[in-house]
Amino acid sequence: MSDQRQKALDYHAFPKPGKISVELTTSAETAEDLSLAYSPGVAEPVREIAANPDDVYKYTAKGNLVAVITNGTAILGLGNLGPLASKPVMEGKALLFKRFADLDSIDIEVKHRTPEEFIDTVANIADTFGGINLEDIKAPECFVIEKALKQRCSIPVFHDDQHGTAIVTAAGMINALDIQGKKIEDAKIVCMGAGAHAIACMELLIQCGALREKIYMLDRKGVIHTRRTDINEYKQRFANNTDQRTLQDVLAGADVFVGVSGPDVLSGDDLKLMAPNPIVFACSNPDPEIKPEIAHAVRDDLIMATGRSDYPNQVNNVLCFPFIFRGALDVRATEINEAMKVVAVHAIRDIAKQPVPESVLKASGATSLEFGKNYIIPKPMDPRLLKKVAGAVALATVETGVAQIDLPENYMV
Repeated sequence: MSDQRQKALDYHAFPKPGKISVELTTSAETAEDLSLAYSPGVAEPVREIAANPDDVYKYTAKGNLVAVITNGTAILGLGNLGPLASKPVMEGKALLFKRFADLDSIDIEVKHRTPEEFIDTVANIADTFGGINLEDIKAPECFVIEKALKQRCSIPVFHDDQHGTAIVTAAGMINALDIQGKKIEDAKIVCMGAGAHAIACMELLIQCGALREKIYMLDRKGVIHTRRTDINEYKQRFANNTDQRTLQDVLAGADVFVGVSGPDVLSGDDLKLMAPNPIVFACSNPDPEIKPEIAHAVRDDLIMATGRSDYPNQVNNVLCFPFIFRGALDVRATEINEAMKVVAVHAIRDIAKQPVPESVLKASGATSLEFGKNYIIPKPMDPRLLKKVAGAVALATVETGVAQIDLPENYMV
């Protein structure tokens, strides 16, 4: 067993199994404390909430509680291993919510026979929480599940594998285009992969200015084009009216390659086909579509990002999802809409342009970081993410009419 594998197993097993626990927020030391916490005192908030349901936010933890929910059908890069095997990942997500946004989070792993059963289960427990983070659910079921839950639930429902990935990708991409002297509306974009991550990323890039007709998406059978009859409704949105059929065909003159597919599908020769000053986001984990060493050896005019922490420009969802939920919950959002996602994109990308605090350099093990080819998105440990992203999201929530309370005075100032 490798040292790293043993270290990971020990991390999860000691000093107590797992990564999260429940803590008390109020005194429970005396008989009087217990009489207030439970019977008979607990009857008072029960009566208040029964009379005015909004008082649940005043007397319970609902407003600071996120459910991380999965069926384990698409666990990281490991595939459909079932709900129980997904529990370490869901606990990890809960850890990140607490660490970065001080949000309490409970992981819920659901067994079901049909997507409808999963939807019913989640919808029936949704009122317990302030928000729901869906995780590791395979496509195309994830689209159906999220859409149905958004319709049935009065709290934010957010599939992070789709939208968190999309937000961080868009933030890094717009910055990379700026550095390379290109405009998003002019960019020819090749997307290798046509699952939930890919479709959400491309849709958000379009929200940010990219042109749908300049996006070429590929699945295992090649380019998704208008004459194919084997594509679902989600891929159909990206069916391009083109005679090009292969990756090499569409890479010719491309400005951007986004990989959310699998390892080593982009060769050095493929990369040579791209336009001057290309941008490559090779986000397959743990092994990217092309190794950075190979890419940089072929193109010295390249900006490259991966999903890995041991290379520059890591596309990491933790830059986004804790802060999206923090801002949404703080104004009791009923949903997370497109405007909230777009402002999160710009808040994240703007941070990368600012001088990097010494604390961030130390935490990330870097001697210096400056906006440029090797630093297009912030580091996860950057404390400015909380104020900037949550603040922007909360404001957008209020401005788009999906907040249930006003923005708190001096919020995130």
